Amino acid sequence: MYKKYFKRLLDCIMALIGLIVLSPLMFIIAVLVRIKLGSPVIFKQPRPGLNEGIFTLYKFRTMIDERDQNGELLPDERRLTAFGRWLRSTSFDELPELWNILKGDMSFVGPRPLLVDYLPFYNEKQRKRHRVRPGLTGLAQVSGRNALAWEERFALDVQYVDNVSFLGDLSIMVRTVLAVLRREGISSESSVTMEAFKPTSNASK
Repeated sequence: MYKKYFKRLLDCIMALIGLIVLSPLMFIIAVLVRIKLGSPVIFKQPRPGLNEGIFTLYKFRTMIDERDQNGELLPDERRLTAFGRWLRSTSFDELPELWNILKGDMSFVGPRPLLVDYLPFYNEKQRKRHRVRPGLTGLAQVSGRNALAWEERFALDVQYVDNVSFLGDLSIMVRTVLAVLRREGISSESSVTMEAFKPTSNASK
């Protein structure tokens, strides 16, 4: 009952309340992003959602568009400013995703939506992560966030899909608040953000 009906209803109510209550904060952040990082203020990117349907993800911009002499974007660590790091560490850059939740693209809790480019590389078990709406936060995010190896993240995503419950979602939401306050798991061991997914030789099996 919760997974089929109440989860979506709670998502809509909470997202609407969040957008109303947090709109002054979001306006201030938008102004600061425009001043410090330039335009566009909102970062948009296609991501796979429920049943691998593609939707547009919205986030506050955290990087500048600095390029090298050949016109190629510089590495993330060169483009991520102190202000951008702060936005990511506080998760304020994720606030526009409340609109994705209200639209039905996402849920508050679920596997994080990854890049469309990764779709061909999931194995059958990993692909189960798309049987539910992607989340603003998830079991992997409260268990290590970007510090986890990809195999661990996918295993936790599938574990969540197989055990969706109200108490489980409530626990993840509480743990998310604690993780954000502690600024845990923001970077991986080899990247200032999230390292790219490199599928294993049997990833497509």
